[in-house]
Amino acid sequence: MSTLILLRHGQSEWNLANLFTGWVDVGLTAKGEAEAVRGGELLAEHDVLPTVLHTSLQKRAIRTAELSLAACDRSWVPVRRSWRLNERHYGALQGKDKKQTTEEFGAAKVKIWRRSFDVPPPPLDWDVSADPRYAAIPPDAIPKSECLADVINRMLPCWYDAIVPDLVGGHVVLVAAHGNSLRGLAMHLEGMTPEQVLELNIPTGQPRVYELDDDMRVQSWRYLDPEGAATAAEAVSTQAG
Repeated sequence: MSTLILLRHGQSEWNLANLFTGWVDVGLTAKGEAEAVRGGELLAEHDVLPTVLHTSLQKRAIRTAELSLAACDRSWVPVRRSWRLNERHYGALQGKDKKQTTEEFGAAKVKIWRRSFDVPPPPLDWDVSADPRYAAIPPDAIPKSECLADVINRMLPCWYDAIVPDLVGGHVVLVAAHGNSLRGLAMHLEGMTPEQVLELNIPTGQPRVYELDDDMRVQSWRYLDPEGAATAAEAVSTQAG
């Protein structure tokens, strides 16, 4: 059996402001830092201790991982980072207020943009050539907007080429990432339909722990704090009003 831990970053500055964030690199709020610490405390309390870390290239996920690992005395574990674990690119919605966008376009349309499987928001022309994090990525691989299906397609190579080998090697793997990259991974692991994943809300700061067999099939999964996870997931579901 292999153990995989998924951890969504704590509340970010733009989560607090209720803005679409995507690939915009924003930090954690004080609440987000506390959520990250509590996630690490839960790992320690339940003796689910990571031996390797995978994160995105975005500082809200990186900082969450740092705080969580410090809280369970695992700051020393090896670290792998990949842009493929980044949050979904929200295109032209990035930086817009979620409630105002809902009022402008209607709740049904915004829900499709936020949560649908295969409908991306309007694209955004942007240039990341000055950002050294993405200098090695072919320009045509950099998204201008993504639906969840797009996120899964660019995330799965990281799963197969980086995360699975660590699991096969006996590591307890912590993946600290984002709502949509983790929704996509959960969908892949659990065999969810597009309709099922539409209603999946990954709570912030709550470790989601999987036990996988040798073929990477899910044998069980759980939140270490089920009540806290349910409350946090409900908060995620109401962000767009």
